[in-house]
Amino acid sequence: MSDTVSLCGLGNMGGAVAGRLAAHGPLLVFDLDAERVTQVAQAPRITAAAAVPDLAASDIVVLSLPTPKASLQVIADLAPQMRAGGVIVETSTVNPADVVEEQKICAAHGIGIVDAAILSGVSQMAGGSATLLVGGDQSDVDRVSGVLDAISATITRFGPVGSGMAAKVINNAVAHAVMVVLAEAGALAAATGVSGSALAALLSGPEAGLTRPLTHRFVERVLRGDYDGGMPTEAARKDSTLALAMAQDTGVPLFGIHGAHTVYELGVADGLGRLDYASIATLWERWTSRPMTDTSNDEGDDQ
Repeated sequence: MSDTVSLCGLGNMGGAVAGRLAAHGPLLVFDLDAERVTQVAQAPRITAAAAVPDLAASDIVVLSLPTPKASLQVIADLAPQMRAGGVIVETSTVNPADVVEEQKICAAHGIGIVDAAILSGVSQMAGGSATLLVGGDQSDVDRVSGVLDAISATITRFGPVGSGMAAKVINNAVAHAVMVVLAEAGALAAATGVSGSALAALLSGPEAGLTRPLTHRFVERVLRGDYDGGMPTEAARKDSTLALAMAQDTGVPLFGIHGAHTVYELGVADGLGRLDYASIATLWERWTSRPMTDTSNDEGDDQ
């Protein structure tokens, strides 16, 4: 990274991104908070811009903004001023549909866009250990590769525009749902005399309840569409019923686990009883008319 890069947005994350970019080359920055701009611009290699359109002096502009609305407005102001062939890198947390709208604005002016969702906190970004989840046309991703490398050493490419943001939203949804289930598990453990630390050690094992559903049932079965053999769906329903009964006996309210049990009832009713319980994924395939099988054998490219 040698040419000047622009950055719009100097909040907590934006400030950390500014530090990463300035460590690799000259940086032009803007934020609505003039005091923040003045403070950040005191660092070597960083220059303050007076307004959003001034950021168009660079062919690559990075966004770190608080809302999708703010990103759309900045792009609407910025894209007409940029030179054709420039690229905007969207690191703000937005939905895939927002990035698609941003792409429409950019395309009208010959500008590319890459979504680079940040899967880390501010301290990880500042320390260089953040992860970027990237989506966009390959030519645009290649064009900004130096900037992405400056921001993070860990970059995973997911696919077209919006896919990086989609991956972050999905990851966070899984984390938040798993946290509910873990809280329920902890409550059941406390009610039945199971040590919390012993439970954590059990769940973290390679053959246990947190890891194996991903590494075996999702990767080896769902993505391959292979449901022969294994633990039957009707057996998973039985185990789930036992958990519900234990929760009732001990007075532990369940939400995530109870909701999940409903899916196993549906699976058995739909004729999946003797198939491996990963076959419940076929319910979603039928409901959405979108297969999950991965014929490309491409699970994301780490750069």
